[in-house]
Amino acid sequence: MVTIKTVDFVISAASPAQFPKQGLPEIAFAGRSNVGKSSAINALLNRKRLAFTSSTPGRTQTLNFYRINNAFFFVDLPGYGYSKVSKAMRRQWVSLMNDYFSVREVLNGVVVVTDIRHPLSKLDIDFIQWVRSFSLPHVIVATKADKLSRHQIRQQHGQFQRQAVLPPDLVIPFSAKTRAGKTEVWKQLSENFLSA
Repeated sequence: MVTIKTVDFVISAASPAQFPKQGLPEIAFAGRSNVGKSSAINALLNRKRLAFTSSTPGRTQTLNFYRINNAFFFVDLPGYGYSKVSKAMRRQWVSLMNDYFSVREVLNGVVVVTDIRHPLSKLDIDFIQWVRSFSLPHVIVATKADKLSRHQIRQQHGQFQRQAVLPPDLVIPFSAKTRAGKTEVWKQLSENFLSA
C-alpha cells in the first residue's frame, strides 16, 4: 500500500486550460452523486475533510486535483446523474468530461465509485462503457460495505461483476468508516494505474 506523506489541493479546474501541467500520473474518481465518493477519497488519503461534498448535489462542475506525495494526482470528477440538474448543465458536464478523457495523456485510470447497497444503474453501466471507449483501466469501488452483512456483500459483489463484466479483483467492497477494502484498492491503483 502507498504510504501517504503529503497531500496538496492544487486546483478546481473548469476547463482544460486550468489542468495542472506537471505531467504527473492521474487517477480519476467518478460516481453518481451521493454514493460516498468524497468519503472514499478522504479515507484512501487518511484525511478527514480533504474532499468535500457539495451542499447541492450535482452542482459542482469542476475537476478537483489533489497532488499525492508530489508523485501523482487524484482527480475528483463532478458527480453524474443527478436528476435535478438542467440539460444545459448536463451538456456542460459531458463537454468537460469529454475534454478531460480525450486530451489528458497522463490519465492512467478511473475509479468508479458506487454504493454497494444498490445494483449498478444504467448511468453507471453507460459511464463504465464510456471509460472503456478510451481504453482506460478502471476499477469499481463499492462503498458503504459496513452497512451490509458478509453474505449480502458477496451477493452484491457477484452482481456488480456480472453487470460491469469485470473480474472479481476489480470490484472492491469498501467502507470509508471501517477502512475495509482500503488495502485492496491501493493494490489495484499501485499495480494497474501507477506502475511504470
